[in-house]
Amino acid sequence: MPKRVIVIGGGITGLSAAHRLAELNRDRDLDLEILLLERSDRVGGVISTVERDGFIIEEGPDSFITSKPWGLNLASRLGLQCELIETSRDKRRTYVLLHGKLVPLPEGFIMLAPARIMPFLRTPLFSWRGKMRMLMDLVIPKNPRIDESLASFVRRRLGREALERAAQPMISGVYTADPEKLSLRATMPQFIEMEERYGSVIKGMYQGYRKRKKGDMSDTGARYSLFLSFNKGMKTLVEALVKAIPEGSIKTDVAVEGIQEAYDGWEVATGGGILSAAGVIVTTPAHVAAGLLESAAGGCAALLRKIEYASSAVLISAYRSEDIETGLDGFGFVVPATEKSSIIACSFSSEKFTGRAPRDCTVLRAFVGGALNPDICRMEDSRIIETVRKELGRILGIGSSPVFTIIKRYPGAMPQYHVGHGELVDGIQREIRKLKGVEIAGNAYGGVGIPDCINSGERAAERLLQSLYAAQF
Repeated sequence: MPKRVIVIGGGITGLSAAHRLAELNRDRDLDLEILLLERSDRVGGVISTVERDGFIIEEGPDSFITSKPWGLNLASRLGLQCELIETSRDKRRTYVLLHGKLVPLPEGFIMLAPARIMPFLRTPLFSWRGKMRMLMDLVIPKNPRIDESLASFVRRRLGREALERAAQPMISGVYTADPEKLSLRATMPQFIEMEERYGSVIKGMYQGYRKRKKGDMSDTGARYSLFLSFNKGMKTLVEALVKAIPEGSIKTDVAVEGIQEAYDGWEVATGGGILSAAGVIVTTPAHVAAGLLESAAGGCAALLRKIEYASSAVLISAYRSEDIETGLDGFGFVVPATEKSSIIACSFSSEKFTGRAPRDCTVLRAFVGGALNPDICRMEDSRIIETVRKELGRILGIGSSPVFTIIKRYPGAMPQYHVGHGELVDGIQREIRKLKGVEIAGNAYGGVGIPDCINSGERAAERLLQSLYAAQF
C-alpha cells in the first residue's frame, strides 16, 4: 500500500516540494502517493503572469537570481533551458530618487557599498562629506557582532548617507523591511563576512569585483547579468511544475483546518473531511502554519507566530512610450524613505526584459507599502491608483492616462527577518524535529527569493522521505 504525503500550500515552495517528492518516488521506486492541497482556486502563489493585447505582465516576481543555484537547477531538470532569457544588456542600470530627480546608482555599487572607486567618486548620489565618510570603512577597525540590524551595520561602517540614499531603498525593494529591525546576518551575511575577512566592506566588494573580471562568478551579490526569466513569463515555471507532478495530485479550493497526530501517521482536517497521511509538509506562511500545528506542536506554533509579516501592493500601468518624457534608460528606480514618497520602487518592466510589451508601449510596475509605509495598503484601490499615478507623473514626466492599469495586493505576504531571526528559525526547526513525519518550508525561514523557496521545499521533501524510508536513503 503506498504511503501518502500531503503538501499544504500550492505556492512555489509547495510545488517544488511536491515535484521533488515525485522525482524521488520515481528514482527510488518508493510507492508514494502525493497530494498537494491549496486553499485558493489556483497554484503558483505570488507568481502570476497575465497575457493581454500583446503584453506579458508579471503581477508578482519577474525574475530569479542565479547566484543561488536552486532556481536554475530546477529549470534545467524541467527542460526549460531554451525558455530562459537574460535582462536587456544595454539597460543594466538602476536609479535612485534623490530630491525628486532620478540619479543613476554608480556602476559597481552593490546594495550597500561600491566595488569600484572612480564611478563612486564621480556620482552625484552622495555628497563629498558622505563619500569621505563611506571611504572611512577602509580604516575603521572591524567589530563584528553576533547579529546586527542593517541600519546599525551600515551606519557603523559606511555612514548615514550610505544608509539613507542606497542601502535602505535597495533593501526595501527586496525585503519591504524596516532597516532598523532587519537582521543583516539572516539576509546578507556576505557583508558580515567581508568585515570579518577583509576588515572592510569596500575591500571585500573590490575583491569580489576582481574575481568577476577574471571570470570567477562564485562571489555572491545582486548583479544584473545573473537575473533570468522566461520567454512567456514566470508562469512558465509554475506550469512546468504542475505538468511534472503526477496527474490528480493537486487539489485547489481545499481549506486545511488543522493537523493531528494519529496512530499510524497524521490526520489532516479539511473542510471536506479528514485525510490520513504518513507525512505532511507545511508550506504556508508562518502564522498560518502556527494555526495548523497548534494541537500537534504548541511550542512550535508559538515560535512561528513571532515571525512578523508586511503587506505590499503593486500598481502595473501600461503607457504609450511617447507619453513618457523621461527616457527610461534602465531597469527602474528605488525610492529612499527620506523622499516621503508612497512608492518603494518602480520597475520598467518592458525595458528590463524584451518582448513584454508592444513596441510603442511601456509597462511600469510601482510597488507600495511594506514595513515603513503600511497605511497605503489600507487605502481603497482607487486612492492607491490616484496617488501612484500622480507621483509617477512628477518623477517620469507623464501627463496622460495609462492604456490600462492593474493593481495587485499582497496582504501579509512578506516575512520580516528581524534581528535574532536565525535563532528563532533554529528554535522552530528543533521543535519540528520532535515530530516524525512533519516538515515546514517557505520564505519565512531561509530566504525570500524564488531560489530560496525552491530550495526550502526540496530540502523539506528530502528530509521527510529520509525519515519515512530510512533504508532507501
